[in-house]
Amino acid sequence: MKFKIILFLIAFSSIVTVAQTKVGTINSDYIINIMPEAKTVVEMTQAYGAKLDSSFNVKLQDYKAKIEDYKAKEKEMGELLKKTTQKELMALDKDIQKYQKNGTALMQLKREELMRPLYKKLSDAITEVAKANGYTQILTTSGNEFAYIDEQFDITKLVITKLGIAIPKQTQE
Repeated sequence: MKFKIILFLIAFSSIVTVAQTKVGTINSDYIINIMPEAKTVVEMTQAYGAKLDSSFNVKLQDYKAKIEDYKAKEKEMGELLKKTTQKELMALDKDIQKYQKNGTALMQLKREELMRPLYKKLSDAITEVAKANGYTQILTTSGNEFAYIDEQFDITKLVITKLGIAIPKQTQE
C-alpha cells in the first residue's frame, strides 16, 4: 500500500511539474535586424571604422614613403645606416600590424557598445511577453539547430508588436 501511494505521488508530481513548464521560441537576430535603431548602429559603426581607417592609412602612407626613400638611397647608404633603417622599417611594419589588429578589436567593442541598448530593449520586451503569456522558458532560434519548433509557441511576432516595430513586407516570416 505504501508503495502504491509513493508511486501515485511521484506520478502526480511529474504531471504537475510538466504542467508548469511552458517553453517558447524567438528569432532574436531577426528582431534586432529590423529594429529602426539597428540602422543607426550600423551607420555609427561605419563612421567609427572610417575614422580608424583614415588614421591607419596615414600610418601606411608614411611607411610606404619611408620604404621608397630607403630603396632610392639604399645604394648610397653605409652598412650601419642600412641596418638602422631596416630596423626602423621592421618596427613600423610591426606597429602597422598591431594597429590593424587593435583596430579590428576596437571595431568589435564599439559595435557591442552600440548594440547593448538594443539587446537590453529586446530582453525587456521578451521578459514582458513571456510573463504575460505564462512562458517559463524562451529559446532563441538564431544560431541553434532545432529539429522541430511548433509555430504556436514562437513569440517573435508578439515581441515585435510589443516593441512597436513594423515587419518589413519582404521579410515577413
